[in-house]
Amino acid sequence: MSNLDWAESRLAEIELLTSMFPTQEELDMTDQLALAELREYVEGTASTDTPPQSRPQFLIKQRMDTAGMERTDVILSCAYPPEYPNVLPEITVRCTGLSRAQQTQLHTELNAYLLENCQGDVCVLAALEWVKDNLQLFTNRSLSAPKKESPAPQPREMFSRLWIYSHHIYNKVKRKNILEWSKELGLSGFSMPGKPGIVCVEGPRSACEDFWSRVKVLTWKKIMIRHREDIPLDHQGKDSTVVESIDSLRKFTGFEEAVFAPHGNRGNHMDLGQLYQFLNEKGCCDVFQMYFGIEGRQ
Repeated sequence: MSNLDWAESRLAEIELLTSMFPTQEELDMTDQLALAELREYVEGTASTDTPPQSRPQFLIKQRMDTAGMERTDVILSCAYPPEYPNVLPEITVRCTGLSRAQQTQLHTELNAYLLENCQGDVCVLAALEWVKDNLQLFTNRSLSAPKKESPAPQPREMFSRLWIYSHHIYNKVKRKNILEWSKELGLSGFSMPGKPGIVCVEGPRSACEDFWSRVKVLTWKKIMIRHREDIPLDHQGKDSTVVESIDSLRKFTGFEEAVFAPHGNRGNHMDLGQLYQFLNEKGCCDVFQMYFGIEGRQ
């Protein structure tokens, strides 16, 4: 079918619906301009031969009898895509007696029926008849109380410590973001600007993941999580007591930017000896070898 054939089919269906439902209480054309453009195109009085891209829209209002709900009001909201009836119209059914889940299921089954039986032909009346014949099924379903689902198990609360490595950290905005985000998320640790750039954050796992998701999308030459530690809060510690608090696992107090006597031509290379001493004081000297592949010395 051509664009004109489709347009003629749309107009013919609207005229049929208007004759069947003559009052505005039954059929309400909500887009008169789109209807006028469709009519002008079909009658050849439009200023252009291009088919209109506007979408005639209307409401069909019916009062239907059901066993579960007497004389319930049902509204079919219809919109014609420019390719209708080559494609299905957009039809939404509104019924105050149905829950949102039931209306969603009704739409799914209605669209499946139209797709199987009405593809390529006008189908608003077929949709209306299907709703009349099947609405009872959905109201019956509403009488059966849904089974209560058992609550999903809560995820195990974890403490995390992320050791992040970057080729370098020079940019003042990035340094400011790192400090502000760690404070906002309640994380402790440190960042070492310069080359290489090192960031350690520790705290609730969700907050650490949030921090990493923000940092990694910034523009970096290279950035990665070199090492991570995840510890369940109910694990048994070395002294046979059960660890229950995030703060009891922290090795840092607050979050700071640590600068270790930079040296070199550009003044960007940190003194790794001072970094090792800093990590050793915090009980984290084992990660030095993970970063640099060498054992540190006091």
